[in-house]
Amino acid sequence: MNSFRASLIGLIFLSFAGFTAQAQTEEKSSAPLKAIAVLHPTAGNKLSGTVTFTEVADGVQVQAEITGLTPGNHGFHVHEFGDCSAADASSAGAHFNPTNKPHAGPDAVERHVGDMGNVEADASGKAKLEYLDHQISLTNDQQSVIGRSVVVHAKADDLKSQPSGDSGARVACGVIGWAKSQ
Repeated sequence: MNSFRASLIGLIFLSFAGFTAQAQTEEKSSAPLKAIAVLHPTAGNKLSGTVTFTEVADGVQVQAEITGLTPGNHGFHVHEFGDCSAADASSAGAHFNPTNKPHAGPDAVERHVGDMGNVEADASGKAKLEYLDHQISLTNDQQSVIGRSVVVHAKADDLKSQPSGDSGARVACGVIGWAKSQ
């Protein structure tokens, strides 16, 4: 009788655990996919900030808040590797370009997936950016930015020079990883 009762309690526990896991899975699948990169300065720079990527119905919403920039425009890109370990962030590789397109601005039809244009810093060095990107993906496909990096550059991206917009040195880098959706 004791083994029967223990088996019954175990069965009830496993059933409840399975129900809870299924409910959690259903809850996660209904929440939008969200990723974040925390920016860290390269050697000799004092930047910080975050870039969030949130899947929405018609693309990925990109939001950035950065401090410590020089006033003006700064190139802003997703790079191919999620590695910011080099002092100059060269370990992040080139722009993320899985479709082998030319460099351009974020609104161009033909562009690197990682071409996000420029962020503009005000006189105090703060920059905010928010736009909807139609080429970046957070799903498991060739255009997914998960596990790659965001790089901020010293100069403005001219949106045309090949292969990277002549935006100068890398002043900040952050690896893109999953964030908990709210």
